[in-house]
Amino acid sequence: MQQQEQPKLKDLLEFPCKFTYKVMGYNKPELPDLVVEVIQRHAPGDYIPDVKPSGKGTYSAVSVSITATSIEQVETLYKELGEIDIVRVVL
Repeated sequence: MQQQEQPKLKDLLEFPCKFTYKVMGYNKPELPDLVVEVIQRHAPGDYIPDVKPSGKGTYSAVSVSITATSIEQVETLYKELGEIDIVRVVL
């Protein structure tokens, strides 16, 4: 039996579309600003990040929704958000 190939992200999205990045990083005051700064470079706009600290307060989750225009934009943002020093995971 042939295994069905998983659909790729680019096949699941129709552009432009709303796309939310959830960035998990150390709970530092500059984290939301750093996330928005990277997003502004590729998807300029007015963003109000949603910030939720973890239970122990060591980490924060910063969620920002953008209007994505291409798969390249989505992938570039994943890469650059992941390169922020205090970021641990980008979902």
